[in-house]
Amino acid sequence: MPDAALLARLSAAVEANFEKEVGFLADLVRFPSTRGNEAPLQDWMARQLAARGYQVDRFTLADVPLPQHPKASPMVEADPARSVQVVGTRRAAEAAGRSLILQGHIDVVPEGPVEMWTHSPYAAVVRDGWLHGRGAHDMKSGVAAMVFAMDALATAGLEPAADIHLQTVTEEESTGNGALATLLRGYRADAALIPEPTGGTITRAHTGTLWFRIAVRGVPVHVAVAQDGSNAILSAYHLIQSLQEHTKRINAEARAHPWYKDIDSPLKFNPGIIRGGDWASSTPAWCEVDCRIGLLPGTDVAEARAGVERCVAKAARSDNFLRNNPPSVTWHGFLADGYVLEPGTEAEAVLAAAHAQVFGAEMPARITTAVNDTRFYGLYFGIPGLCYGPKGEGAHAFDERTDLAHLKKTTLAIAAFIADWCGTRPVG
Repeated sequence: MPDAALLARLSAAVEANFEKEVGFLADLVRFPSTRGNEAPLQDWMARQLAARGYQVDRFTLADVPLPQHPKASPMVEADPARSVQVVGTRRAAEAAGRSLILQGHIDVVPEGPVEMWTHSPYAAVVRDGWLHGRGAHDMKSGVAAMVFAMDALATAGLEPAADIHLQTVTEEESTGNGALATLLRGYRADAALIPEPTGGTITRAHTGTLWFRIAVRGVPVHVAVAQDGSNAILSAYHLIQSLQEHTKRINAEARAHPWYKDIDSPLKFNPGIIRGGDWASSTPAWCEVDCRIGLLPGTDVAEARAGVERCVAKAARSDNFLRNNPPSVTWHGFLADGYVLEPGTEAEAVLAAAHAQVFGAEMPARITTAVNDTRFYGLYFGIPGLCYGPKGEGAHAFDERTDLAHLKKTTLAIAAFIADWCGTRPVG
């Protein structure tokens, strides 16, 4: 771990830069970087990294062979050619330490009705020690932390003694293809740190995620003779109820899982978007429901998909109309495995030591029922994937915000981790 003198230098550098870090985070939040609209922010990030002396690689998902990789997820609702990735690289003249990937996603989920926010979602309001806005918590605070952790080393007159790849990616909220694209582009390191907003904990395990769309047909008639037609929305509701029962069954099986046995109902099912019908006085002829369901680490994605398809088919057979007009299931986003960071990696030990130095306490571990990008590094490319970052509130919710005091400490912890993992030498 860094000695007390080095930690003090890094702490002073983080403190000196923190007003700029908050301003940087506010600028990040002001970009409404929802899916398909990330390019302006990524272009800004490329300029920010270039100004800091990084070698910048800007590319799109269309520039890498995603369709050929078995762990790429379908992008039915997005254009790969518009999805921009940015990698800033600092190469050590004589690499003596261990290399590192620092990666954060800049895509955010839609903000919903603006009038339901206390502050405008992209105004980046700072109040009472919190910065408010969509993406402030998930995960633009982590992006600011990793950029300014590196800045802290430079301010302290130091540079890493190993190669660093600082990456901002898209698609984390829908497929994970942005992270995969950086690996297909050829970027490798001895460890990867993703500063998702974990509140100073290390993510021990995350569940996988599947996205699918159920499409149901109906027979439209005037509602006055509704008994002569078929209501596609009610048919879709029948399928949703069956999927809720399916979720109860797989959660019962989760009680035997070594990491999730003590988590209540870790596999979440959510019908998140519904569309259907053309007229309030006609029985709807169509309905589509976009759904999300979880799967445990170690569960095969193909088997989880098959379980959903069997459930929908069985429910259709129990309905007179659906039996003869079966619904379709389309996979249109996440086909994501779960991941466990097994205890005992050297990278985790170095991060834990840095955390303890800064926070004065042991680094806790958490088990999460959501997905993150560490699976690509740990499962498919043999790179330990560490998920550790700042504290905030309201991921995917109204009034999302990040705790600025915790952000400052997290920035220092990441800077200390970089210094220990990569080693340092005087600038120049």
